[in-house]
Amino acid sequence: MTVRVLAFHYPAPEHRAEMVERIQRAVEVMRSAPGFIDADCWLEEDGDAVVATGTFESKEQWLQTVRSVAAADIDFDYDERELKPRQVRLLLEA
Repeated sequence: MTVRVLAFHYPAPEHRAEMVERIQRAVEVMRSAPGFIDADCWLEEDGDAVVATGTFESKEQWLQTVRSVAAADIDFDYDERELKPRQVRLLLEA
């Protein structure tokens, strides 16, 4: 079952560009992962969120892709660079 992931990140203003770069590096790693369909980075129009989107052939393949990104040493630690915790939503194809 195809899944889509929406991850809302809330970086401090001085770390917004850095968050976009981190997400873009992660997308490059994801492109070669099995089950990867699409991923991108968006900026919330009326807010402060940087939104990462991803579509994968299954939840399991998404989880494997997340492990691939971590193994590539892409910095996705939640820390003082973000104003509040991330919100991650997993959507299942109807």
